[in-house]
Amino acid sequence: MENRNTFSWVKEQITRSISVAIMIYVITRTSISNAYPIFAQQGYENPREATGRIVCANCHSASKPVDIEVPQAVLPDTVFEAVLRIPYDMQLKQVLANGKKGGLNVGAVLILPEGFELAPPDRISPELKEKIGNLAFQSYRPDKKDILVIGPVPGKKYSEIDFPILSPDPATKKDAHFLKYPIYVGGNRGRGQIYPDGLCVDVIDVYYATFFL
Repeated sequence: MENRNTFSWVKEQITRSISVAIMIYVITRTSISNAYPIFAQQGYENPREATGRIVCANCHSASKPVDIEVPQAVLPDTVFEAVLRIPYDMQLKQVLANGKKGGLNVGAVLILPEGFELAPPDRISPELKEKIGNLAFQSYRPDKKDILVIGPVPGKKYSEIDFPILSPDPATKKDAHFLKYPIYVGGNRGRGQIYPDGLCVDVIDVYYATFFL
């Protein structure tokens, strides 16, 4: 009788452990699937391939334009705005993590010249802070401060994203020079998939622009 009770207790503990493990897997897997920039960050050292292709396009297979607005020239050690616009039909819906339909999310990667980086909070003006709102930008990697990623964020609210950028100072950074610099950006809308009706609502394009320091 005692052996039977012991066996039942062991069986119950094993079943409970398996259930907990499954729950942990489901929770972590869901959180990863909602944060699509993590795929590029984990899989690619640099988000721009040698061909010029942005790696986000490996999942977001369709193509539509994005637009970025930057100053024609900036002064050294100055904060300026890079305004990214990701236009799309606001009536489009995507399948959310809970299986329901909802608005599309958007995301972007901004590739700046070396030496340029996200402006620190104490250098951002109140007006620009108001434009940024609750957006949380991050570096592509700790050692790549010139590459910024954002998303996923609600497209209905953030189809226009203001990046606060700090230009380098050649007086303190000897590898910074007064030159004409290129920048690259990729933006996407929706999930990285093709919908049942054949429509690619996930879209990405690469935009090339230049400005002077």
